[in-house]
Amino acid sequence: MELDAATLKQVLRFQYLELTEARIYERLARRERNPANRKVLQQIANDEVRHYEFWKEYSGQEVAPSRLRVAWFSLLARLLGITFCVNLLERDEVNIAAEYRNILDVIPAARPIMEEEEAHEQHLLAMLEEERLQYTGSIVLGLNDALVELTGALAGLTFAFQSLRVVALAGLVTGIAAAMSMAASEFLATRTEGDARNPLRAAFYTGVAYLVTVFLLVMPYLALQPDGPELLGLSVLHQALGATLLIGVGIVGAFNFYVSVAQNQPFRRRFIEMCAISGGVALLSYGVAIVLSGYFDITVAT
Repeated sequence: MELDAATLKQVLRFQYLELTEARIYERLARRERNPANRKVLQQIANDEVRHYEFWKEYSGQEVAPSRLRVAWFSLLARLLGITFCVNLLERDEVNIAAEYRNILDVIPAARPIMEEEEAHEQHLLAMLEEERLQYTGSIVLGLNDALVELTGALAGLTFAFQSLRVVALAGLVTGIAAAMSMAASEFLATRTEGDARNPLRAAFYTGVAYLVTVFLLVMPYLALQPDGPELLGLSVLHQALGATLLIGVGIVGAFNFYVSVAQNQPFRRRFIEMCAISGGVALLSYGVAIVLSGYFDITVAT
């Protein structure tokens, strides 16, 4: 079949994408320990190779996959899990499916390939099981509690103590103690409720999520110098508090993006909700600190 230049270019692009994805899924399959997951990933890889061969019949040319893209998604799978990786990969295929529909007038035989891309692979991906996603609730618990409690505590301590180092110390002590308490509570709750999850792992995920959040939120108070200059009319203390709030927003954004991709959940509503709660608690705690400091007439400054 003779193809015009524009159609040939599009067919070669399909070949490139299909072969690249085949190599990604092959690499993921080789590294996967779960036999069921490995079988699913290899099946998708085989489908992508078959799609590549289909398009090659029309182009009559060979193409090379993107080694950089293969390496990038392999790294993502190591760091964030195969479910996140393949769901992010499949998001790109939404646009590709639209391109498939545009070429059906020229190559009607591509319809079965398009249908496989839209339905068959989604069915296979739904079969993937990943342990870390079973503990997303524990991670949410640790992150959310740390964000709400510590942003509030740091806001209140910032006004009450007027000292970077004292606020940092109080925040770390409070945060570490709360992390251990949350981990213990998650362990007891998971074991008491007869949850299918491992109580120790649930406690571990909750505690680690809490601790990481604590250290990130306290970091501005440790990084800034007490005698530093004012910026934008803000004292060093308020610069630290502002940086902490921005870090909190970043943590909320990063985690909710991960959950939205890995579990196909809406991003915006959860993100706004968590930011509103953390910001509201911080503002309220700052107000409480003002009232209590005035009532007890206590000020700590260095």
